[in-house]
Amino acid sequence: MENDFALSNPVMRMQAVSEIVALNKKTGRYGLFLSQPDAVALLETRNEALAGNGRIEFGGGLVNKLILAFCDSPFLSQGEYAAVLGELIDIFYYYKNESSDRLSDDELISFMKKSFDESCGGSVELLRGRELEDLAREFRSGISGECPDYGDEEREGEELE
Repeated sequence: MENDFALSNPVMRMQAVSEIVALNKKTGRYGLFLSQPDAVALLETRNEALAGNGRIEFGGGLVNKLILAFCDSPFLSQGEYAAVLGELIDIFYYYKNESSDRLSDDELISFMKKSFDESCGGSVELLRGRELEDLAREFRSGISGECPDYGDEEREGEELE
């Protein structure tokens, strides 16, 4: 079963691929580019992550949000860019469930980005296994009802120009 109704339509899927590739204009300033096959693979990863986590979502904006949030990370290079984005997509949906959806997409992405760049030193493994797991444990135990303030007010809602 297709978990993303909008992206099951071939026209909508091609539009989502085109939107991802169009972000190269913004991410290129950091030396990061995605090909059309990379974009297709990221959307497939997204659909697999949705299915694996029992989620349904309309539209494909999450991939774009992750690309824009992480493209300026000093820890990303072209050689690993698409693979890291794929991992980030997967762990995003897993921890969205683990936080019982009490975090908005933007809050979770902001937490992931700040942790990735700072305490994790660019390690997806540390992000997944330590920072996000600690956050999820706090949510499950009731210690925390909200995400630590990792938002960058200047970046909030901003799309790289």
